[in-house]
Amino acid sequence: MNNKIIISAALTGVLATRQQCPGIPYTPEEIAKEGKRAIDAGASILHIHARQDNGMPAYDVETYRRIDEEVKKLCPEAIINYSTGAIGISQEERIHQIDALQPDMAALNMGSMNYAIYSAKHKQFYHDHVFANPFKDIQFFLERMNKAGTRPEMECFDTGHIHNARPLIDMGILEPPFQFSLIMGVLGGIPATTQNLVHQVSQLPEGSHWQVIGIGKKQWRMVAAAITMGGNIRVGLEDNLYMPNGDMASSNGDLVKEATTLVRTLGYEPTSVHEAREILKLPVKQD
Repeated sequence: MNNKIIISAALTGVLATRQQCPGIPYTPEEIAKEGKRAIDAGASILHIHARQDNGMPAYDVETYRRIDEEVKKLCPEAIINYSTGAIGISQEERIHQIDALQPDMAALNMGSMNYAIYSAKHKQFYHDHVFANPFKDIQFFLERMNKAGTRPEMECFDTGHIHNARPLIDMGILEPPFQFSLIMGVLGGIPATTQNLVHQVSQLPEGSHWQVIGIGKKQWRMVAAAITMGGNIRVGLEDNLYMPNGDMASSNGDLVKEATTLVRTLGYEPTSVHEAREILKLPVKQD
């Protein structure tokens, strides 16, 4: 039985601000330092969204290039995973950083969904959007990732998103090894429960690699469940701002350290970056 668990760190996202958590990194230098803290604490994969220096989302190639350079200075061996998820920008703006930088991995959103944040206190929705990812867009992004030599990390917010991979496999444009992220706890997607995680994993194509991405404070329960199932895990300030005891995290390194402790408590070991590359069959890219 493989007792190795791959830990990903989602460093910044696009929504959380320093007003919510002072540890959120904005600039390329800050993102790189957070990446180093995460790698030193036991992460192998860094999932990164670009930010402007004022904290607003950035989608331009130059900002991603600055991030790429800074991260590789501090974390030269890290597996880099850039986002392509966004609402309200063009296909080209979502993918051009993958063309230019050819990262190890890139997030590929596998279906459309309602997306919102609901305040029970104010009985009101915030950030209320339809996150549209029709098949034609998924195919477009996948073909560009294939051309760049970048592994698609299929982000699935519900069961139907998993099955959206099957026609792409049949077409031959989605090839093994398959990499799935099972995102749980987003309003509009599947709720974060162990029962739902077991169901999601049962739907995956044979031989798939998978990780759980729990959103919010329930993240730690989902992380524990995934570890006991032999799955991989993602933590980080994009997904959850809080430590298991409820205190706010001061950095991504703190969250990864807690994840590493939990992995070992449950009888597993976090992978090194080299081991993660071997398990996922990711080549070592030469700059």
